[in-house]
Amino acid sequence: SAAEALLAGFIGRTFPLDVHSVQLRPSAISLNSFNGFLTLADGTRLFFKTHTESDNVIGEYYRASVLADTGYPVIQPVYSSTTAGEHLLIYEVIDDPSVFDVAWEIENGNNKHFEALKRAQNQSDDELLQLYNATLDAQNAADASEAPVHQLFHHRLTKGRLERFYGPLPGMVPADNTIFDVKLPGRTEAMPVARAVKWTINGQQYEESLDDIITRAIALLEPAQAGPVVTGHGDAHNGNVFLTLSQPAPSLLYFDPAFAGQHHPLLDLTKPLFHNVFAMWMYFPAEIAARTQIELKRTDDRWHVTHDFVLPPVREMFLESKVERVLVPVLQKLKSMGKLREDWQDYLKAALFCCPFLTMNLADSSRFPPEIALLGLCIAVEMGSWSTGQRSRIDRVLDDVAARVN
Repeated sequence: SAAEALLAGFIGRTFPLDVHSVQLRPSAISLNSFNGFLTLADGTRLFFKTHTESDNVIGEYYRASVLADTGYPVIQPVYSSTTAGEHLLIYEVIDDPSVFDVAWEIENGNNKHFEALKRAQNQSDDELLQLYNATLDAQNAADASEAPVHQLFHHRLTKGRLERFYGPLPGMVPADNTIFDVKLPGRTEAMPVARAVKWTINGQQYEESLDDIITRAIALLEPAQAGPVVTGHGDAHNGNVFLTLSQPAPSLLYFDPAFAGQHHPLLDLTKPLFHNVFAMWMYFPAEIAARTQIELKRTDDRWHVTHDFVLPPVREMFLESKVERVLVPVLQKLKSMGKLREDWQDYLKAALFCCPFLTMNLADSSRFPPEIALLGLCIAVEMGSWSTGQRSRIDRVLDDVAARVN
């Protein structure tokens, strides 16, 4: 109630609205955002959402008009505040379900809308490729350094979030002697130890530690790099997409374009490739913990983990659609134009790594049970490093993509 009162005051000062009440709506998808409804004095109900991103210097959020002008099917806000630190969008109330909610129902056995969702996802990805092709351009290093998505991943690594979650950057010491621990099945481990070991996960051998991955990701994701760009949403995970089931055919509708703009297509694809496919443990940690078996054994410098977390069919559908209909053809086009960076796989994996490792604090035991903290660390390693022996799911995908692109 106190937060709602504060927010009502902010909205009343910021917009020409006579606010009667504000209702915050907690949601599993809202990891770095909050949303809800406001009721005006005349009874009108509106929906609001804001993205809360600390530790960066992004100057402009919510460029919804950029997406609309490009041809994206995006819901336009009726009111918007885009100043950093005060960014908030207000929409007319939308009755369609989010793709996040529909997919979670499907994952839990309600397949009523699976075929409709698959058709809508395939069609949306076909349209996304067309938008990429229509907006493909070159960007110099100075402009790239200002792109919100380019800043997002790098800033989460270097501007304080990593240090708050897990301790200082590799090679540095804590400024205030803070102790960073993570609760794992059967024991609590010092975070510096977890960051220094090498991993074996379900037979997949990794010869890099988390600190090795962090160091490489910082270099790869430096924002000031000239290269190809497209106009993209930047944060098109399923929580920011609605499924419209009206006739003549189901379709997807974007909203909350907090990071919209011109940026590298691989970074535009990162959020949907990870969060729509590999991340449900992050949103529903207790539920996933209850259905997942995971075990950790330790040797001197290596952790051996076995677990039975696998992708449900609806997640494989999202993965296949995005890879086949967008990732492969856009890489092939960049290759034919001589604009595909040689290290594109490492670049994409570095961005994918940031999603499980830095969206939420895996060492926060109030949110993540020990089993999910360990699973999250495993998935971060799988995203960021290359497996040998048995190949990880993401590496098998990238192996296939690379064979078709090269």
